[in-house]
Amino acid sequence: MGGRSSEREVSLKSGTNVAEALKSLGKYDVVPVDVKDDTLDAMPKDVDAAYIALHGGWGENGGVQAALNALKIPYTGPGVLASQIAMNKVKTKMVLEMKNVPTAKWCLANPDTEKSPLPLPVVVKPPCDGSSVGISKVSSEDDWTNSRDLAFSAIKQSANLKSNNPTVLVEEFIPGREFTVAVVDGEAWPVVEIVAKGGWYGYEEKYNSDETKYPFLEDGDLAPKMQKIAVDAYRAVGCRGVTRVDFRVSPLGRCYVLELNTSPGFTSHSLVPKSGMRTGLTFAGVCDRILQSADYDR
Repeated sequence: MGGRSSEREVSLKSGTNVAEALKSLGKYDVVPVDVKDDTLDAMPKDVDAAYIALHGGWGENGGVQAALNALKIPYTGPGVLASQIAMNKVKTKMVLEMKNVPTAKWCLANPDTEKSPLPLPVVVKPPCDGSSVGISKVSSEDDWTNSRDLAFSAIKQSANLKSNNPTVLVEEFIPGREFTVAVVDGEAWPVVEIVAKGGWYGYEEKYNSDETKYPFLEDGDLAPKMQKIAVDAYRAVGCRGVTRVDFRVSPLGRCYVLELNTSPGFTSHSLVPKSGMRTGLTFAGVCDRILQSADYDR
């Protein structure tokens, strides 16, 4: 847990929660490891498996996965290639389109792009950050410059992307509802809806607001449809273990995959544990189920 990315503090919360949950089961010797640089130097050498609660950066871009592969230590979540794809929203978009998985229209912008290259409203995103860092919605051309600059500022502050020619992702805003589906070992768990005050699910709404609601989707047709698409996206990217697939659904019921998160959060507001607990597991049971899926690239 921890790491050097912009999501360090969230990762520490996730990792602490997971460690305490696994300890409570009484069958694991759990050693929390605060990763402060991009190495495994702080990790004991005789571990049987690694639970990755690192968010962003080295924890999700294939770096820690490659290091664990070299040691032949099983770990939670997808392997190197799937992690590299899912961490980069642009690569994810390309793969989803190649595999005919529905996703919102998109294009790229550079620091000199003077206006939105897509019709408004759009969402502007750094390509390789999570937890809604640097993401904003643009509804007016007057807001374009600030949103573009916010995304590039997040890139500059991030350890995730080093490029002399950075670009940001500009994505069509899909009006409607927001959902997420956890997929574990190819099985889709119950669908969670995200109902944020004001209709925008940003960093504050994600981690600090108690007004954001997370009802389970009980719709007889939409839920299984979304679960199937989530599994399709998971397979398209080549995931294994746990991955969270995020959606927007239009008023007409069209489902669009926004992104895949290969190291989802385990804070008090996180959605994978909520979904797993809906299946009858305890919080500790969800952590155990994910740990049991640990593997490495062979």
